[in-house]
Formats: sequence, structure tokens, C-alpha cells
Amino acid sequence: MRPAGRTSTRAVAALAAGCLAGVAGCGSPDADGSGEREARADRAQKVAEAWEGSAAAKAWRTGYHPVEAAVRPPRGGLRGAADERAYEERHFALDGKLPAQQPGDGTVRWGKGDSLKRPVQSAAESYRALAAGGGGEGAPLTVTGVERGEMRLATSRGPATVPAWLFLLEGYDAPLSWAAVTPSPLPRSPIARTGGAPQVDRIVATSRDGRAVTVIAWHGACDDGAVVEALESRGSVVLSGSVKGQKPGNCTKQAIGQRVTVKLERPVGERVLLDAHTGQPLPYAGPRGPRAR
Repeated sequence: MRPAGRTSTRAVAALAAGCLAGVAGCGSPDADGSGEREARADRAQKVAEAWEGSAAAKAWRTGYHPVEAAVRPPRGGLRGAADERAYEERHFALDGKLPAQQPGDGTVRWGKGDSLKRPVQSAAESYRALAAGGGGEGAPLTVTGVERGEMRLATSRGPATVPAWLFLLEGYDAPLSWAAVTPSPLPRSPIARTGGAPQVDRIVATSRDGRAVTVIAWHGACDDGAVVEALESRGSVVLSGSVKGQKPGNCTKQAIGQRVTVKLERPVGERVLLDAHTGQPLPYAGPRGPRAR
């Protein structure tokens, strides 16, 4: 089945976020009449068609793929700028012992009785990931204990209840929640990738209404930034990256990661977000969370 229609999105660029040494440029010139736009649209169409009804699409629909951060502050929020800074810097201190046992598998539960067994991180693994900042200048948030529990988390299949570790913090009545269940591996694309480096890298945020997604897209040092277009179909949203204002001549070999917000015609919902270049699902890579395995 062919996608419902092509959608050239408005791309909002902000926050250039670092370089990848050794990569020359990132994307093709977005010049009228160059044929590049038509080629990108054709590639996106082929990716959407390859995914429609594929084994990869089935694996995506039946897996556990979170689309928000695995950590949630205590109910009511953090108290004051110092605690907020410690939280953002992942500056935690442990005052006590963590459970030593490996918890094994846990159950992710969606509505209508759907569920899935997935491995669960130990309390020690979760704490190491939570406190991965390695310290900060101010006072840390002090963990005084941990309990097994659950939390609600947005996923590609809708809201789910997932196993969690509840970290008790000094001075707080409510715990900090950490979704400890590991995501499913991303399915392999049913279509071969094109040449060159990926131009859309990962998802970092989705709007509350699902009508906008923010991704990291790559561009070079001799252009005016990244552009991302979306092709929306019933089962997928294919994102194609390019650059604007590419300048002729020699250029330093680096790639710049840029946040680009892509507005959609309708909420992303349970549709899979795909990179047109690789044909693969884009992973959610917000701040913190267990890795797929």
C-alpha cells in the first residue's frame, strides 16, 4: 500500500550540538532544479512501501520501545535550584546498600491485556546509569534506599506500565522512579541503506500532542544547517535529511549535530519513525534509560 501522501515539513533548527571528526559534510545541497528533492522523495516512498506489512513492522508493533526518558523526578517536583541542578548533572550520592540480586525478567503491560516479558536491570545497574554524571560542583541528591515498583511510560504502542526501581531521596516523601526494563532491539530494515552517512540520527523529544518530533540531524561546516522532511503514511513517518545553503569549495571534515523539530500533519501515534537513508527505525535517545538488548 502506498503512503497517504508526501509532506514537506517546516523544520525549526536550534542548538548545534557538537562535531564528528573525519566526516566531510552531511547531506546534499537543497537547491531547486538539482533533482535532489525528487530523489529524496522517491527514496522515502520506497522505504515506506518496504515497511508496509513487513516482518520488521510486525516486530516493531509487538516490541517494547519507550519514547520518553526512563527517569521521573519525585511527585511534586524537585525543591529548589540546587536539587534541579544536581538532577540535570546526574549528581547523586548513595547512603546505604542496594539490593544485590539480579531481578530477572519483568512484564511490560499495555491496555487491552497486551503484555511482554523483558529483562530488568539490577538496582546497581540502574543506579550507575542514574548517577552517570560523575559528580558536580554543588550538593548531590542523596539516595537512601531503593524499592521495587512500577511506573507509567510512553511507548511506541501507547502508554505502558513497566517494572521500575523507586529510589528514595533524602528530604523527599515521594521516590524518584526509574524504568528498569530493557527496550526491545530495533528491528532490521526490510530495505537496503543508501550510500554515505546517515543524515537523521535519533529522536530526542516528541510533543505532547504527537504532532511534532525533534531529532538530531547532521550537516557540515560549510552550509546553513540541516533540513528534515517527512513522508507520512498509515504505518510510518519517513524522515529525510538534507542541508541548505551549501557553499562551494574546500570545507573542513566535520559533521555538526543539530536539533530539528519536524511538524506532522497528524499525531505520530503508533507509527514507526524511520530514517530514509538507512530504512531503520530511529531510536529514542533522550536523557537516560536502559539500552536495548
